[in-house]
Amino acid sequence: MSKEVIPQWDMSPIYSYDSKKFSDTLNELDNLQNKALNLLGKKQISDFPSWLNDWLKVINKIKSLFMSLHSFAYAVYSTETTNNNYIQKLSTLEEKSIGIEQLDIKFRKILYEKIVQSKECDLKKIYLRFPKLEKYSTIFAENIELCRHQMDDELELIAAELNLTGGESWSRLQEQIISNLRDGKSGKTFNELRNDAYSKDPKTRKESFEKEIALLKSAEIPLAACMNNIKGQTLTLNKRRNWDTSLEKSLLQSRLSKKTLDALIVSIEESLPMWRDYLKTKARVLYPYQTDPSLPFYDLFAPMPGGSSSGDSPVSKVWTFDEAKDYVIERFSSFSQDMGNFARTAFENNWVDARIRPGKVGGAYCIDFPEQKVSRILSNFTGTFSDITTLAHELGHAYHFYCIKDMDFELSQYPMTLAETASNFAETIVQKDMIKKSGEDERRILIELHLQDCCQVLVDILSRYYFEKSVFEKRATEGELSAQDFCTLMEEAQNKTYGSGLSVRHPYMWALKSHYYSTSLDFYNFPYAFGMLFSAGLYALYEKNGDKFPAIYKELLLDTGRISCEQLCAKAGFSIEEQNFWKEGINSLEKEIELFKKYNLG
Repeated sequence: MSKEVIPQWDMSPIYSYDSKKFSDTLNELDNLQNKALNLLGKKQISDFPSWLNDWLKVINKIKSLFMSLHSFAYAVYSTETTNNNYIQKLSTLEEKSIGIEQLDIKFRKILYEKIVQSKECDLKKIYLRFPKLEKYSTIFAENIELCRHQMDDELELIAAELNLTGGESWSRLQEQIISNLRDGKSGKTFNELRNDAYSKDPKTRKESFEKEIALLKSAEIPLAACMNNIKGQTLTLNKRRNWDTSLEKSLLQSRLSKKTLDALIVSIEESLPMWRDYLKTKARVLYPYQTDPSLPFYDLFAPMPGGSSSGDSPVSKVWTFDEAKDYVIERFSSFSQDMGNFARTAFENNWVDARIRPGKVGGAYCIDFPEQKVSRILSNFTGTFSDITTLAHELGHAYHFYCIKDMDFELSQYPMTLAETASNFAETIVQKDMIKKSGEDERRILIELHLQDCCQVLVDILSRYYFEKSVFEKRATEGELSAQDFCTLMEEAQNKTYGSGLSVRHPYMWALKSHYYSTSLDFYNFPYAFGMLFSAGLYALYEKNGDKFPAIYKELLLDTGRISCEQLCAKAGFSIEEQNFWKEGINSLEKEIELFKKYNLG
């Protein structure tokens, strides 16, 4: 691994800050915003259906241009978070987002006035005249509901301007702190310490965990300030906008009903005893001498002992990036040639930045460029099998965008819940294949890797949901919270979910998870559980339908930006407002746990 050159992405086909292409795009964006303002400023809209059709053409282009520019700015910043030039460029672009937000606010008021207040226009009649606009019916309904939660124009403008030096700055500070933490003794970056959780050496896992906790504790004051100010800002604005709770707003953004969320949460809660059983089983295998075993947090990702002694097995070996690339292409191609060709294009054109280095953000993400109709993937590759599934996951996101890249911008913006569908499905393709082709000893280890991931997506995600809910409640009633308050709430949430399955908790998980520090998306946790279980249902359909399914799958992805979760799942044949659907997916995991116990305990 030390001799291999891990790739960094190539941004030159998209933009460079000193290129004419970048400056021309900025000018085009400004011109289109002026055109949009002229449309919104009309004193009399005599032909609203025609006006609405013209508006959508303009706003789609504006948002496509802006997202491409902003994605570029964030992508280059995220690999060099202390580069002042990149920080300033990103801040400048974020200032432009204020003007676009104001366009949306003014449009919603016009739509609300024409459709709801004066009842001057009827959407059904508009669709008869402009049939293509019917695809926007869910989006129109959302905009009408959002209008009910808008402040006056001037207040919305002030809120947007203050957010740049408020919430967004606090969010960026959290990223910069985490991405630049380094252990003084070993020289390891924070992300390298986090990756030691997958080490075969129990001493390394424990020591790196302790160093991670120490680094987070050393930065707890500014990190707590970041959390306090972001959540405080959200509570203040939600109150002004007449949202009863932050969850209410999140459900609208997720295009999910409260009934569906309740069914999902209860189903996960009822599965907790089986997950604790899994964790205790893993503890027995790792520490057979313990009389009452439970797992410390730093062993959640510990590799299982055994496997191929040759070191050539996919589980125990260190993968080269080229091996990972070839395997992902081959597995995607086994599902559909279209998906395989897409992955090959991504690798051959340097869409992936996988090299770990100081200043680069941790974890992994996929980011899209609608004008160029391409994506870029960031990961931190060390050669573990987990890194392979991460690559598949992020390329699944990119394939999702590839499927919808030719649609109107507004129709391609799927909610958080459906954002994890294609990524989890792609990950499942890799995991299922590796389990099938392995011998019994390797299968035992691969099943545990799958359970490890699912435990995170269900149990840890539920703890994050509990934590964020409690933070909003406590912040609203008690004001600013201390770092110790956040640690206490985190441990309480982990205790409710992991329970007796976990002996050592991670009180500082709140400090490192970037999802808590978003100013626009609250509760970015339950969508992961939704995505995993929904994709499991889709994979079951694939196993039943075989070669027919890839076309069905692509059609479903095309619809993710324009209908609700309930409507999309109904098209796939699932009813998700009842627990039965969620339990079916969880029951399949219970069978894996029983198999895991059989392999390890006899």
